[in-house]
Amino acid sequence: MEITCKNCNQTFKGHYCNNCGQPADTHRINAHFLWHDIQHGLLHFDNGIPYSIKQLFIRPGHSIREFIEGKRIRHFKPLSLVAVLGALYGFLYHYFHINLFQASTDLEIDFNDYNEWMATHFAWVTIATIPIYTIGTYIVFRKQGYNFVELFVLNTFKASQRLSVQILTFPILLYLNSIHHAERFSSLTYLLGIILIFWTNIQFFNKMSRTRAFFLTILSHLIFLVTFFILIIIVLAIIGKLPK
Repeated sequence: MEITCKNCNQTFKGHYCNNCGQPADTHRINAHFLWHDIQHGLLHFDNGIPYSIKQLFIRPGHSIREFIEGKRIRHFKPLSLVAVLGALYGFLYHYFHINLFQASTDLEIDFNDYNEWMATHFAWVTIATIPIYTIGTYIVFRKQGYNFVELFVLNTFKASQRLSVQILTFPILLYLNSIHHAERFSSLTYLLGIILIFWTNIQFFNKMSRTRAFFLTILSHLIFLVTFFILIIIVLAIIGKLPK
């Protein structure tokens, strides 16, 4: 039986496209796909990083939707990409002694230890926030035909997008750190990240109007913020670090 390749549209027979190597069988993204990515993607790197990063900045939503639909051969594994970029940013953060957090008398936290912990666990902290983003995305966009894991992959690529911005703008952070205003960098990258989220979602959810996608993205992000701050309050309450 002849098969049309989802990556290059070549017609072929067999298990792999004879033009680009794309597998004939590309299952829908689900929990099994995610587990396979965790098991194998973090250990097997290829030359897909530049391609994936480029796509995330020239046509982010379209390329992520195509990845979910089966056009995956040229892309780097989504969780692997977050791990690599997060590890790189964490290394820069540690090596240049970045201090994003200013001491506060209201919180009994050693900010030197906290900054060091963030540097050494940055990739995992980033990965841990992805399900929180996905909760809002799933609640708001659940009628668009994507399951939770597929939307998790969408938010995983968006996390790599934000990490790429942080790495590219690291010289700005380094300068602000030298004049003891590094906390301003968070506002800059947050704003850029929000812009990228809107752009990506408007492209990804292309079956609805741009205006509807825009306002649903706002709602999705508000759900993320509420969920995130609730979790932070719970964690601080557990470790006894809430303001007195």
